[in-house]
Amino acid sequence: MQIEKTALPGVAILTPARFGDDRGWFSETWNATRMAAAGLEMAFVQDNHSMSAAVGTLRGLHYQRPPHAQDKLVRCTRGAILDVAVDIRKGSATYGKWVGVELTAANGKQLLVPKGFLHGFVTRLPDTEVQYKCTDLYAPDCDGAVRWDDPMIGIDWGLDAAPVLSAKDQAAPLLAAFDSPFVWEGGA
Repeated sequence: MQIEKTALPGVAILTPARFGDDRGWFSETWNATRMAAAGLEMAFVQDNHSMSAAVGTLRGLHYQRPPHAQDKLVRCTRGAILDVAVDIRKGSATYGKWVGVELTAANGKQLLVPKGFLHGFVTRLPDTEVQYKCTDLYAPDCDGAVRWDDPMIGIDWGLDAAPVLSAKDQAAPLLAAFDSPFVWEGGA
């Protein structure tokens, strides 16, 4: 497994090795023992799977606040997405900064989005499927969002037209009106 750090401490790109033959390929997408040896210790308790029919479907920017904050390991198993993480830890030198990576079924890359970061993605191909593991269960009372097009964050989603959005994402507040429940603690 190749582990690549990003400009945001704690956010990482994980690229599992693929072992192929004439039948196709096999890939180990997570191994708790190997990941712990690399400093990535987390226990996943929920797997999510979404399918977005239209190109330009944008899901995000989402978070789940404590006591049910989630680390997420995201991968695209069909199609392609731009996957984005935004630092929302008060006191962090990278507060409001973002990183994005293209995740595709072909490249097999995964994005590790830790607690204290917004997460969102936009689809690049029709019928795109995204799967992600979470370290806590979904808790509707802890669910939240920040606007996907917040000029303070300035994400370049690479869109040619208005995205397909949920009502929740259309109504999300700007970062300036958001009181983050996350605090940077000096580590990753």
